[in-house]
Amino acid sequence: MLAGVDAADASRLRQVGCLAGARRVTSLEGGITNRNYRVDLDDHSVVVRLSDPQGSDLAIDRENEYLNSVAAAASGAAPAVIEYQPGAGALVVAWVRGRTFTEADVRSPANLPRIAQACRILHAGPAFAQSFDMFDIQARYLALVRERGYRLPDRYEEFAPQVARVRAAMQGVRERLVPCNNDLLAANLIDDGERIWIIDYEYSGMNEASFEIGNIWSESTLPLDQLEPLVEAYWGQATPARIARARLWALMSKYGWTLWASIQQATSSIDFDYWSWGMEKYERAVAEFDSMDFDSWLDAVGTAEATGSASSGDLPGNPA
Repeated sequence: MLAGVDAADASRLRQVGCLAGARRVTSLEGGITNRNYRVDLDDHSVVVRLSDPQGSDLAIDRENEYLNSVAAAASGAAPAVIEYQPGAGALVVAWVRGRTFTEADVRSPANLPRIAQACRILHAGPAFAQSFDMFDIQARYLALVRERGYRLPDRYEEFAPQVARVRAAMQGVRERLVPCNNDLLAANLIDDGERIWIIDYEYSGMNEASFEIGNIWSESTLPLDQLEPLVEAYWGQATPARIARARLWALMSKYGWTLWASIQQATSSIDFDYWSWGMEKYERAVAEFDSMDFDSWLDAVGTAEATGSASSGDLPGNPA
């Protein structure tokens, strides 16, 4: 059943008990920190995510990923967790029969409310095992890049004062933390025809819902005029403060993930152009740091009322 599978991966798959009797194993495209396989058993299929030890450099905690995947499944936002074998670096989840989103799907106005609804289900679920703070992660990445002499984009450290101002503005008016995926690129959304599932919890943790919304907007490079509808779809109204908060989190997301790309370019064995991927994000971040509107986003966040979180039942259309 493992014909065509990398020998090292095949050895690890054989350690996973629930895969006994598998009829077929198929490598799945995507995954720039893991290798993913669909395994067909007699009466159902599963997805096996194989991870490598260097994930710790990227602030990935595999135990945390497992625990949060279980919690996300309990919320109803994610597929069930079938088995976890830490020694094999393997996490097995139920196969979702559906279509993986592309950036074009995320940009579709009809899908924005559906994506927001999926996020509300996740955010209203059981708490995750630890927190996720992009400011802390970006600082950790930067220290690692400096220490090891990895590649750093031109001007990167010039923006430290702006980052400090963003952090101060965010901390001045806090938003309640909820269980977030924190990495909602299009490929982590699956449409089964009725609803959208959220998968892959490598970077999951307790965070602000506004980070999730801003990250969705950023990762799929939505146009600016789609940020307000996305914010409104999630919160029920798109106030200037909420739009600015999502916009600033999107900026910090791009700025932080730029260093993720630098680390991966230096360490990963996966055949992927991490540097170009990161520079596309960085160039958009630079444009926003340099924007004449930057101060107005900080002002809008600073004048916001204390914010809570959209949870099940809070907004029209949510299940009670």
